[in-house]
Amino acid sequence: MRNRNGLPWPQKKLLLCLALAWTAAHAVHAADADEKRAPQLETITVLGQRTPVGQIGEDQVSSLVTADDMRRFNRNTVGDALNLLSGVAMSNNSRNEKTIYVRGFDARQVPLFIDGIPLYVPYDGYVDFNRFTTADLAGIQVAKGFSSVLYGPNALGGAINLISRKPKTPFEGDATVGFASGSERQTSVNVGSNQGSWYLQASASYAQGDSFPLSADFKPTATEDGGQRENAYHKDSKGSFKVGITPNATDEYALSLHSQNGVKGQPPSTDPASARYWQWPYWNTSGVNFLSKTKISSSEILKARLYRDTYSNETDSFTNARYTTLKTSGSGSVGTGRSLYDDAVAGLSVELESLRWAAHSLRLVTHYKEDLHNESDATGATNVTYKDALASVGAEDSVALTPELTLALGVAHHELRPATVFNSANAYKLPDSKAATNGQVGIYYDYSLSARLYATLAQKSHLPTLKDRYSQRLGSYIENPNLATERSVNYEVGYQGTPWQGAKAQAAVFYSDTDNKIQSAFVGATGSSCNATFKCQMQNIGKVRTSGVELGLNAFVSSALEVGSNYTYINLENVSDPTVRITDIPRQKLTAYANYRATESLEILTSIEYNSSRWSSNTVELGNFTTLNLTGNYRFRKDITAQLGVTNLTDTNYQLSDGFPNPGRAWFANLRYQF
Repeated sequence: MRNRNGLPWPQKKLLLCLALAWTAAHAVHAADADEKRAPQLETITVLGQRTPVGQIGEDQVSSLVTADDMRRFNRNTVGDALNLLSGVAMSNNSRNEKTIYVRGFDARQVPLFIDGIPLYVPYDGYVDFNRFTTADLAGIQVAKGFSSVLYGPNALGGAINLISRKPKTPFEGDATVGFASGSERQTSVNVGSNQGSWYLQASASYAQGDSFPLSADFKPTATEDGGQRENAYHKDSKGSFKVGITPNATDEYALSLHSQNGVKGQPPSTDPASARYWQWPYWNTSGVNFLSKTKISSSEILKARLYRDTYSNETDSFTNARYTTLKTSGSGSVGTGRSLYDDAVAGLSVELESLRWAAHSLRLVTHYKEDLHNESDATGATNVTYKDALASVGAEDSVALTPELTLALGVAHHELRPATVFNSANAYKLPDSKAATNGQVGIYYDYSLSARLYATLAQKSHLPTLKDRYSQRLGSYIENPNLATERSVNYEVGYQGTPWQGAKAQAAVFYSDTDNKIQSAFVGATGSSCNATFKCQMQNIGKVRTSGVELGLNAFVSSALEVGSNYTYINLENVSDPTVRITDIPRQKLTAYANYRATESLEILTSIEYNSSRWSSNTVELGNFTTLNLTGNYRFRKDITAQLGVTNLTDTNYQLSDGFPNPGRAWFANLRYQF
């Protein structure tokens, strides 16, 4: 049922509930507002400035990876760091890039940000999570289902925010050098200074590897003979610089620059029928952004984010594993043998936060962003130019109903406006604009200084990407410029707390109902796969129900022993077509660790991860697996630490995607100097 303005009836009901809740909250004569803290520019939460009771510091269950977590568990890439959390599953796509799923939603639907600024490739919404290192990060925030409207459009299943470092002392930093199996070598340096009225932070990192070892149990095929993985080399360098001015206790202005350059080989599928012989001579991104926070009155703070980022890469397709002759046609080719992408994104967001009303933290926000995709071939001819403009407005209010009870409300409207559509092989008519309106409500109850209960409901959307609408996928798809918006209603009930001294427990039950899901479908005759003969198209035909639970517990058993574990159970039901499998996501995932402090200087960390079976396609199911890792950390002095470890100690042969085996047993060693 629709109202006269065209809003679906369930959406209208949700917005009506939000309006009534907000009105009721204003009528509450609350006690004096909690002590306020100056919010950091880099972080985004749904609870505004108010310090969470008990200093729990996370909006949801298992939603934060700290810099200490990344170092202790040797998680050098963002993908590996995220895998520490419950509700997150890892996989590989057809380009053998590391991808993530958050409660069943993929990286298009859970976009990546750095300090609240979009970081994902504008063409398809994806990133290779192996390309982003963690050396210069202070932490990673993950919002699941219920996310702040400050992230803007397309957070259908949540958002991931990388938090950059910010110095705290007049001079600080660290330097790390490391080596690992596969001739892996890496180094990083971070230097920062905070002089009170100004600060600066500079970071640089470099990583290079020739390959990675396969398990001794791997059975060789025509495209992979075992031992060291074929065409698995990589080289990544990254630099960032941030300078900030803090003229007083409330205001801040920061300018950041970053540049990342990568080279990588794409290991071919171990199935000869599916093997692609591809290499990436460059995979680069760079950008500049400006963040500001100004107290414009006794009750209002104005924030702004301005940014421009570029993404460029080249894919070369070859005829065989010698990688000498370009493949210019047929399956596994990229047109003229070379495909060059030159993408850019530019945008700004402005946020006004008001504490004018007692017990309220009201935030109004507007976003504007332009996505540009250019594609050329080996001749230098421009074959494709697509450009979109995205605009968004939203409001969010965190209401302290009582000292223990907080109500979080949000509403946002997003619009996608196609600006340029050029394809040398097809004459497109400029498609119509698309729009979506979202609303959400959450209630947080701190029933003691160390325990919280919460319940959230969020109606979210995802506007189709440029690739979803226009890509013909090397001649195997028919474009669909009129794709509609994906929609999901996400529910969650959770608990966070300290059941006893030295322990932290978490639990959440979640459910999502997703409609208009964009997925592939055959057009006309049906074949075993999408190709030039049996063509497919991206269509809004999917309806998926997702339900699950997350559990977590970590505690100090003694002064020398810390243990922890988290568990995820997820059930995904393809309501629209039960015969089509939902792929790449295990039903169960369990991680556990034990950290033993043998002496004042020596710590021994053991961790284990279990994944149940998963479907890689409609007919191929990958078996369950368990991996065991062992790490020793030795502190020579207060400022020097050595780390030596082994991953996949049992040399388990396993895959996250069919045809792409993961590393077998591998060693690593790191030396870190902190000053």
